[in-house]
Amino acid sequence: MKLHRNLVFAVVDALGYIFNEGEYADKVVEKVLKYDKRWGARDRGFIAETTYDMVRWKRLYSEIGDIKAPYTRPKLFRMFAVWAVLKGIQIPDWKQIEPTPERRIKGRFDELSKIRKYRESVPDWLDELGEKALGEDLWTKELAALNEQASVILRTNTLKTTREILKAALEESGIITEVIKGHPDALKLEQRANVFVTDAFQKGWFEVQDASSQLVAAALDVKPGQRVVDCCAGAGGKTLHLAAQMENKGQLIAMDIYANKLNELRRRAKRAGAFNIEPRHIDSTKVIKKLHNSADRVLIDAPCTGLGVLRRNPDAKWKLEESFIEKITATQRQILQDYSKMVKAGGKLVYATCSILPQENSQQIAHFLKSEAGADFSLTKEQKVYASKSGFDGFYIALLEKKLEEKPIVKKVRGEIKEESEKSEDKTAVKKEVKNSVKMNVEKEVNKTEKTVVKTAKKKIEKKA
Repeated sequence: MKLHRNLVFAVVDALGYIFNEGEYADKVVEKVLKYDKRWGARDRGFIAETTYDMVRWKRLYSEIGDIKAPYTRPKLFRMFAVWAVLKGIQIPDWKQIEPTPERRIKGRFDELSKIRKYRESVPDWLDELGEKALGEDLWTKELAALNEQASVILRTNTLKTTREILKAALEESGIITEVIKGHPDALKLEQRANVFVTDAFQKGWFEVQDASSQLVAAALDVKPGQRVVDCCAGAGGKTLHLAAQMENKGQLIAMDIYANKLNELRRRAKRAGAFNIEPRHIDSTKVIKKLHNSADRVLIDAPCTGLGVLRRNPDAKWKLEESFIEKITATQRQILQDYSKMVKAGGKLVYATCSILPQENSQQIAHFLKSEAGADFSLTKEQKVYASKSGFDGFYIALLEKKLEEKPIVKKVRGEIKEESEKSEDKTAVKKEVKNSVKMNVEKEVNKTEKTVVKTAKKKIEKKA
């Protein structure tokens, strides 16, 4: 591979923004790619992929090149030289790149590759935290998987087309995809490509969404005509999936504390043809209180460390701080306490994160179920998705159900049945009395659901008799 000066300089610029200015990698790459409109797909691909690769392996390359912050341009060029040597790329004779000891670089790489925190390029605190949380074996495998380049996964927008039609349309555009078992709407690109310039994207036929992320909306089991609340909707990736599953029927309330994200959701919803979405900005607690006990389904896609999506956001390794863990888990607990109150009796709640840490996931659910707010909920299903096992992003998904409420008349009859059954030796008399009690006091006063409860009670007594 021949290195071109303007492309390498663009990569060095990008790394400076990310490492020194604390800017997000995806935004930086987007900005840098606008430097020269003449760059083709291959040039743009080199800049983006090289930038992400060097961000991903920042600690390893820094250690090999004896580079420490601040990351000046000479240091960044030295880091680039380390990258080039390890990739087997001939280093050009440029004044910006100092003489490079290739044998020493390769020797240091072999030496450091024996130590996990260098080999997988993570901070000490994160390596220790991960091993303590997941165990040495799983953490080691997960780190390796999270350092691999993520595949491009699409989600078919079933409001507008089918997966089969989308697959054929993309193939006509020269993009080959394959279906993914267990993900009915997903397509995986065989090779990376710019899918945003295709006619299929412009028509709103798909969204880019990882396969693990597509499991979240599916877990909520929404039905057309329901009232569904997406509490932390953001720009609406999962909201749009919910709208498709609801077939545009019913009310889908998309909430977030950031109004600008909801504006992006409005734009995306228009392209997707999703018309049952009602964005609501959470600017006070009143927004939540108005919906107490009213939603058939509630999705809490909680803010988290994002450790399950490091393949897509490798810069998160360097932005995260150990103190953030305590702050975000406290936020998650409060969100569960507050937002769960929107679920009505008999409704369902999904709590999800793109993290793999138990303290953000199963431990949060356990804490919630023991609290007063979680007393009426039960855990129905739990999914722990690991990149090392699935090949996709790491996710956690918990489905909870809120029990149906019984009106006082049903509770009273239940108590009478139990009391009479326990103290009476004449089961036939009890049976007769229960039937009379139910007939006189319940059947004319309770709804269909309550009748079912009483009917079940009657059957139990009849069985005993």
